[in-house]
Amino acid sequence: MGRTLKKQADTGLPGSALRQEFPVFSQSDTNLAFLDSAASSQKPRCVIDRLVRYLSFEHANIHRGAYRLSGEATARFEESRAVLARFVNAPSPASIVFTRGTTEAVNLVAYAAESFFRPGDTILLTILEHHSNIVPWQMLAARKKLRIEFVDILDSGELDIDDFEHKVEKHKPKLVSITKVSNALGSIVPLESLIPVAKQAGAMVFVDAAQAVPHGDVDVVALGADFLAFSGHKMYGPTGIGVLYAREELLEKMAPFMGGGDMIEQVAVEGSTWAAHPQKFEAGTPAIAEAIALQTAVEFMQQVGLDAIRAHEAELFSYAVTALQEHSDITLYGPVTVGRPQASIVSFTVAGIHPHDLATVADSHNVQFRAGHHCAMPLLKRLGVTATARISFGVYNTKADVDQLLGAISAARKLFA
Repeated sequence: MGRTLKKQADTGLPGSALRQEFPVFSQSDTNLAFLDSAASSQKPRCVIDRLVRYLSFEHANIHRGAYRLSGEATARFEESRAVLARFVNAPSPASIVFTRGTTEAVNLVAYAAESFFRPGDTILLTILEHHSNIVPWQMLAARKKLRIEFVDILDSGELDIDDFEHKVEKHKPKLVSITKVSNALGSIVPLESLIPVAKQAGAMVFVDAAQAVPHGDVDVVALGADFLAFSGHKMYGPTGIGVLYAREELLEKMAPFMGGGDMIEQVAVEGSTWAAHPQKFEAGTPAIAEAIALQTAVEFMQQVGLDAIRAHEAELFSYAVTALQEHSDITLYGPVTVGRPQASIVSFTVAGIHPHDLATVADSHNVQFRAGHHCAMPLLKRLGVTATARISFGVYNTKADVDQLLGAISAARKLFA
């Protein structure tokens, strides 16, 4: 990692002691309560330092230079791929494709696996999905004359398991693409029991793990996923880098996503042949610095401890939900409202105050959170709202951030009374 954290027992990690590892919180002119990690997490100093060191002293293009800097950069890039493979328990680094993020990963599969589909095939999605796990499949459906079906949710924001099983049985989908954790509500989808149902019906399964990976272990083998994707910037890493895991036998059959340098075996005027996966899907110069720094982000999370991260966020979640429920004008959304498990995301509204107005007032009190439809318009429409306020936690958050949020809500009430 370059910069080693003190042992958790010495620092009380995560929480207030860990904030010193994030430069954004060192600004003396603001007491920032950043509550939008589900959109993009802040970056620890070790990740920033890793980017700077690579760009300052280690940079060269990879896979093509016969000189030391290029060889060393290639080795670091491929080491990061191996670390990411181990992080999600992928069988081989060759099953890991670097992308710009989850969105590009979904689009990659929607184009590169197009030949897997025939007109009339069904793709099964859920109402919980982020737009990036809906729109690319809609575009594929339009190109290939496919059919898209959606699994409904319960009023609590949990996936309707009965509806899932019914639609898998009825439609025999070619692909099920499903989130592990809802970005808008924090609903946890029981994939361990759902994926076998889909596979038994002959479906391939794509898992959107963008909101799951930052908060705990994701094991692609245990899940039985055919594809799984996540983004670096939500797990304390840089923007512009993400991961697509895919079973190697599928990668072998998939067409290239983009053509260009580094994804070819031979190029001739008569035609071209492709490199082996994963290079086949990584045309051009990749995000080298970002991939290397993503390894540092993984090591940072592992050093803090995934169990410690989960426990810390669960404590903050419980504290926030309890505090918000004490106010009769606040409506919470999600499984927690019926006593069911929910991840470290809380969506709510305050009576008489539009979420955008609430966010603007909160920002003036140095409280920053997301307001709007959270790229989940079908989900919010199903819940009967057009927008919510959404807070989400990272390793650097504390109960004081929640108290600061409550103060900002109080100020907004006075302003809009």
